[in-house]
Amino acid sequence: MDRDTATPQVDSLPGEKAREWVDYHRSTAAPSTYVYDFVWDVSADAEGPFCTDVDGNVLLDFTSHVAAAPLGYNNPKILDRLREFDLVDPLKIAGQDFYVSHGSPPGESEFPGPAGLMERLVDATSHYGMDTVFLSNSGAEAVENAIKIAYDESDGAKYGVTFEGAFHGRTLGALSLNRSKSVYRRDFPEISGVVDMPFCDDRTCSAASCSCGFFPDESSPVSRLRQKLDPEKGNVDPEDVAYVVLEPIQGEGGYRIPSDAFMDELAALVDEYDITLIADEIQSGVGRTGEMWGSDHFAIEPDVITSAKALRVGATVSRRDVFPEEKSRISSTWGAGDIIASLQGSLTLDAIHDYDLMANAVERGRQFQELLGDADLAPVTDVRGKGLMLAVEFDSKERRNEVQETCLAKGLLTLACGYDVIRILPPLDVTEREIALGASLFCEAVAECA
Repeated sequence: MDRDTATPQVDSLPGEKAREWVDYHRSTAAPSTYVYDFVWDVSADAEGPFCTDVDGNVLLDFTSHVAAAPLGYNNPKILDRLREFDLVDPLKIAGQDFYVSHGSPPGESEFPGPAGLMERLVDATSHYGMDTVFLSNSGAEAVENAIKIAYDESDGAKYGVTFEGAFHGRTLGALSLNRSKSVYRRDFPEISGVVDMPFCDDRTCSAASCSCGFFPDESSPVSRLRQKLDPEKGNVDPEDVAYVVLEPIQGEGGYRIPSDAFMDELAALVDEYDITLIADEIQSGVGRTGEMWGSDHFAIEPDVITSAKALRVGATVSRRDVFPEEKSRISSTWGAGDIIASLQGSLTLDAIHDYDLMANAVERGRQFQELLGDADLAPVTDVRGKGLMLAVEFDSKERRNEVQETCLAKGLLTLACGYDVIRILPPLDVTEREIALGASLFCEAVAECA
């Protein structure tokens, strides 16, 4: 496949072979969140945003596997380095009990594993004073460990603060923080003491004019969270708050970008009351927004960052004094022992810097928004995003779903989020041609559904 000339080519989706594979998979798989009957053929041509399914259809993937494949398919920036690695067995070790190296002196290996990845993450978070990393298997585990160390560090504080629309994972602790779709939490037990607050987005809200409810009184712009924590008038003692957790840009909740007033107030509050601030960067981090972290766009200075997806492993990053000193307070069998995943994460971070991919994310994200803006699409009520974390909002959920299915029929893979939003997540090295191609297919789909 020549990435410079490839275009989507679709006969039928799903095709006969895809139906067979889906039936075979479902015969033993528990019901989950599959979006399409799309079956990637790992043996067929694929590069960058282009991939081939088992029936030979060529698709333009603008999902990047929900940001978990930040450089798309078979990207030589990663794959050429991986080919040089002599595979061994096991490729996973019990990384909380043993150590692993490539035989070179520390910090000098051409194949950086868990230690190399942690070193890169410390460097990427040094502007927040972070110096310590705990690796785990997934984003949910990264969040679980973030709230565990926050509870431990706060010495018995019983409250956590989350925000309406939040999504932080599917394990029980992370589920307790979710405030997006009710199906995620229904009938499951939850951590007690989790308080939710309105999330103030940047389209309609400021301290002087707020429709989200975070600033309830326009004549006296004091936030609800500040009212709740007020030592004299509030009903929650700030010393009893172990953490505030938020996504710098909400993902599952609809790619909502917070207002500056909201983030300024949040930064001031956690600083004033010395509350641990956890930034969930699992979808917004690792260059996706045009900065290394979504937090970098705002006034907040997180005490803990959780990352995963683009890293291929889970990571909880903070300062050494926040992590428990006592052994066995946190652990993960494969956390610091997934050799290949840590290598992929390290090489991804290297590629982002070496190829200036954050600047590319800014430029290509701007291009996509401008192309859709110029198209004047009537059913579209908003186009927003930072970098290549993009959202298109529609006049109804039904229209959104119809556009998504029409995009698929044209060979463009997208994902839904929120209530009526399609999210667009091209690979970080997406080209001008590929953005123009994807935007054209998207606009055609919207026009057909209008």
